[in-house]
Amino acid sequence: MIMKKIFFSTTQIMTGILIMTASLTSCKKLIEIPSNPPSSITQKEQFADSATTMTAVAGIYVYNAGIGFAYSDARLTYNTSLSADELSSALNSDNQQFYNYTLTPLNSGAEALWTTHYQSIYQVNAVLNGVTNSVSLSATFKKQIAGEMEVVRALYYFNLVNLYDGVPLVTQTDYNQTDRLPKATTAAIYTQIMTDLADAQKKLAVTYPSSGRARPNLYTAMGLLAKVNLYQGKWQYAYNEADSVIQSGNYSLEPNPKNVFLDGSSEAIWQIPSNQGYYGVADAQNFVPNYSGAIPGYLLTTSLLNAFETGDKRFQDWVASDASSGNTLYYPYKYKNVVASTTPVEDQMVLRLAELYLIRAEAAAHLNNLTQALADVNSIRTRAGLAPSTASTETGVLNAIMQERRIELFCEWGNRWYDLKRTGTAAQVLGAEKTGFNANSALYPIPQSQILLNNQLKQNPGY
Repeated sequence: MIMKKIFFSTTQIMTGILIMTASLTSCKKLIEIPSNPPSSITQKEQFADSATTMTAVAGIYVYNAGIGFAYSDARLTYNTSLSADELSSALNSDNQQFYNYTLTPLNSGAEALWTTHYQSIYQVNAVLNGVTNSVSLSATFKKQIAGEMEVVRALYYFNLVNLYDGVPLVTQTDYNQTDRLPKATTAAIYTQIMTDLADAQKKLAVTYPSSGRARPNLYTAMGLLAKVNLYQGKWQYAYNEADSVIQSGNYSLEPNPKNVFLDGSSEAIWQIPSNQGYYGVADAQNFVPNYSGAIPGYLLTTSLLNAFETGDKRFQDWVASDASSGNTLYYPYKYKNVVASTTPVEDQMVLRLAELYLIRAEAAAHLNNLTQALADVNSIRTRAGLAPSTASTETGVLNAIMQERRIELFCEWGNRWYDLKRTGTAAQVLGAEKTGFNANSALYPIPQSQILLNNQLKQNPGY
């Protein structure tokens, strides 16, 4: 963390994590929590043994908006989908600014994206530093937890750098060292991400450390590293990492698209259970109307609807509609369960095998291995009930891959927004769909409140 407004002392964050995890009713899917964890504890006590350490670790993966896992409110998904060409409306006026490119540094959504990331990074750093500096924990245990935290931190910085470009790089919890950090360069952020993931690969085992797939294993680190390499145009590295995950045999594409996001999905590489008391996965809460006749909060764009091919099972299973208003309104339906449950029907999917196939396909196409690229694309198309792609040239195959990425990964993790930017097609595609996009629109504004607190922060161009 970097700003006083969102900074906490080590004792405060440890106490907060313990109170948070002690209040959970279904943590056993992640880890075993001591039956009566204390509500106040020092850093030394927190990392004195594996049991107390695991209460802090559990807090990292808690799926509840405002605490724990940074993406428990679906904000990253719906804001980036509005900025791209996936969602066309939002009932909240601040969120609608993401669609029409009228964001300002005072926008509440942009501020929430920023602060939530840094709050969660602080928690990760607190656990990582506490485990690393502990003299009582076993070397094996420290290695496992450190590897997990490095993967989580890499995910957070990967999204930050794609949302804002250069951001402050915080890897410790000492406020005196972090309260006035300037932006690190994009290259420095990616170097940290790569370092974290490379180190995590040395520490994590093939097996998951607890039931389910909420806590990263070796292939989680490799899968995320494949994505990071793809975004940097490091095709061979991206290919190798994705290929290792696919060839591991630990995962398989779900034959039916409607099962992809269920708890225990066979293609899940990393999925977080929605164990909290208000709703299921936040995507469903935001996208699915709560009652018949309610107007969906977000609508799919005509452009995206028209991109689906006839007979695509993904349209059948991942898109829903409501015609009660007299017009047929389409909305995302990947996550369907809006009801809270201590035994989740659906989990928040962070990384899945279908994306690894598309990563390997894109890397293979750039490496002139069109046969492999087409085979991977067709694996996704076959599952969707579609005929094989007829593409034959490198350009054609790459276009086919981007088409499958658009349909397979719509309204997931900002993938479409990031794809348009990293491929240099944002201005062309978005300029044809709506007005207001310009070169500066590709980055979100740094919240004005944070610039006021840290005079070393420089605003992104155009804001």
